[in-house]
Amino acid sequence: MSTLPSPTSTSSRSTSFPFPSIYSFPPFFTRQPNSQTWTSQLSLWNSLILAYCRYNRIWRIDLNTAIEWDLFNNRDINRSLKLETCKEVLDSMVKKGDAEWVSGSGSHVSKNTSAIIYWRRPEEWANIIADWIDSTGQKNTILTLYEIAEGDLSLSQDFRGIDPTILRKALDVLIRRGQAQIMKSADGEEAGVKFFGSQ
Repeated sequence: MSTLPSPTSTSSRSTSFPFPSIYSFPPFFTRQPNSQTWTSQLSLWNSLILAYCRYNRIWRIDLNTAIEWDLFNNRDINRSLKLETCKEVLDSMVKKGDAEWVSGSGSHVSKNTSAIIYWRRPEEWANIIADWIDSTGQKNTILTLYEIAEGDLSLSQDFRGIDPTILRKALDVLIRRGQAQIMKSADGEEAGVKFFGSQ
């Protein structure tokens, strides 16, 4: 049940995203030394990253590649956000619950270079999935994670292609609410998720 295609959206970048006017302001790309200005700047970056990721359906940001995206590089004004500042912005997002650092693989991967972006929180995804289960008549049905994220019935859903970690967190919310249960095969492997009606 845990095998899903790896998210390909982490390498995506948009050229049609409607950037806000602050994106064309050169100081926006430089970490401001005044703490009050920096707090405001962090808030603006947080909002921009969430909007950009939602628009492009990006679930994770890997700073090793994302640092080159137009999100962090405004080539029109020849400005880019430094990697260290990007990490500070994502640290701030993590503290607010809008992102979560995830471990990479391999011994050469440095700490805090990849983050899940919560343009919707797991609780929100849980509500959306529960509504989808209700509207598609799948109560008391067992579905695999793949069927939820990539199946024919999820084609038009916002959670289509959802990152497996986010999906699992959303399912954990439904399990705690008594709206879902992990089903296991005879050998103890996860076989799917059974959904129940709203409690």
